Amino acid sequence: MNKTELIDAMAADAGITKAAAKKALESFLGNVEKSLKKGDRVSLVGFGSWSVSRRNAREGRNPQTGQTIKIAAKNVVKFKAGAELSNAVN
Repeated sequence: MNKTELIDAMAADAGITKAAAKKALESFLGNVEKSLKKGDRVSLVGFGSWSVSRRNAREGRNPQTGQTIKIAAKNVVKFKAGAELSNAVN
């Protein structure tokens, strides 16, 4: 399912226009992004939670040449599925 299909499904399920569903989805995604940028954790009970963790700098290898390269430190977003979501897909 892509973003357009999700908007269509949200509009149909909620009985709202596609424009309203798009606005709601974009608001949700924007607020999740803002919270993660601040370093907060976003949790939806039963669905899952997003958090930010720090990945340290490390050395890696270029698979084509075998040359050692330095990989810079960065923040990464992690998602952990909740119990209800995990049970639904199993």
